[in-house]
Amino acid sequence: MSELESQIENRRRKRAELDAAGIDAYPPEAAHDLEPTGVRERYGGLSGEALDQTPVELAVPGRVRALRSHGKTAFMDLHDGLDKLQVMVRRPQLDEGSATVLENADLGDYVWARGRMMRTRTGELTLLAEELRMLSKALRPLPEKWHGLADVEERYRRRYLDLIVNPETRAIFEMRAKFVQGLRNALNDRGFLEVETPMMQPLPGGAVARPFVTHHNALDLELYLRVAPELYLKRLLVGGLHRVYEINRNFRNEGVSTQHNPEFTMLEFYWAYVDFRHLMDFTEQTLAGLTEEVTGGTQLRWKGHELDLAPPWNRMTVVEAASHYSGTPIGQLDSLEGIENALADAGLERPANHDYGHALMALFEATAEGHLLQPTFITQLPVEVSPLSKQNREDPKFTDRFELYIGGMEIANAFTELNDPDVQAARFRQQLAAREQGDAEAHRFDEDYLRALEHGMPPAAGEGIGIDRLTMLLTGSESIRDVILFPLLRPETRSDGQDSIGE
Repeated sequence: MSELESQIENRRRKRAELDAAGIDAYPPEAAHDLEPTGVRERYGGLSGEALDQTPVELAVPGRVRALRSHGKTAFMDLHDGLDKLQVMVRRPQLDEGSATVLENADLGDYVWARGRMMRTRTGELTLLAEELRMLSKALRPLPEKWHGLADVEERYRRRYLDLIVNPETRAIFEMRAKFVQGLRNALNDRGFLEVETPMMQPLPGGAVARPFVTHHNALDLELYLRVAPELYLKRLLVGGLHRVYEINRNFRNEGVSTQHNPEFTMLEFYWAYVDFRHLMDFTEQTLAGLTEEVTGGTQLRWKGHELDLAPPWNRMTVVEAASHYSGTPIGQLDSLEGIENALADAGLERPANHDYGHALMALFEATAEGHLLQPTFITQLPVEVSPLSKQNREDPKFTDRFELYIGGMEIANAFTELNDPDVQAARFRQQLAAREQGDAEAHRFDEDYLRALEHGMPPAAGEGIGIDRLTMLLTGSESIRDVILFPLLRPETRSDGQDSIGE
């Protein structure tokens, strides 16, 4: 028998002893006054003399994270995930049921203690317990420590344990929640309406990406998990909801990396009567302000680099960035031939989509993207890679669009929306031609969306902001899996070669 199996057997024996004594190891509720953090907040400033002069009686629940025995006296630390409270127990003063709970308590159990607040001789704020109850008997022990690569994956796979033993993990998700709430507040304060759009769609749209496919049995209908909510949110612009947003889950059937998870969270918002330049100003002000609010400043440390989100942020066209970082004269990037020569000079392959826009983006992504550590807006992306964006009036090869890069990662994507239904139909046909040539990520032809545009959509700009990648920057997390509570992982394989899911 392994050590783990022996521990589990011992804990099950203790549960049986509780059952034999008529003690419910899993009661349905636990009336209490405060959890440990609340006790410390309310009474942590009182001296032992003050607690003796004005007795405070409390009932406190928590998870047992330490057990110490000193003859007829025992101590346990109760945790609530944020802080702990020491509980002292004098065995001769306990009733029979409480004594049974104490004798059968283990690390990891949830226990309820009732008694009087005091301070020990060392000054530790302590609950002198008169009564103990078992709230949840833990049949498996908590891990003692995490180390090495294998344990990093175990943290992702057993996030509940990671949250228990690693306070820094909880801090990541608390910061994430605070930042998301700040984004909501910023939009709500400007009159935006939060909405919900379908996650299952008859056509995947709003982004260039491979979708996940599912099937509705009752309707015998093939559906797609959404790659973006964009086309539905813009239908709402047509309907007169001129400032809308959604904090949404998107699903893209593509590779997994430190920056990519097939299921991820985006903020998307659409703003009538403004263009992409307005969104650049809004994004810069909002993200810088929220970063200062949740971290205490605008400077972040990311992969050994010091990032500063204080405005103003850099702004470059995609041609300027590709020229600067590849060392190619800017005039050479005016033509497909010039870009292909630049790709060859850099030892890069020509993209499968043999057109100006895809070639330019291939050069930009290979030579410039990783250098964009400080916040940088990359503007005027090519028409071929922007099927939903309005063309730039001065140079129709490009669109009024930007991508925001911080830490070498794309953080946001925005553009002035294409609202001419005839031009949009032509763009969809171009995408269909690309699909026929083998581009599995090309956009589908959405007739219903075109019908909506024919009813008239106001001038507008829209933006998507990656919540997961922003959280990576804010918390210094180098993998997207660190900022997603339950990232996608391969199933565990047992020693007999079978997957362990469902057991």
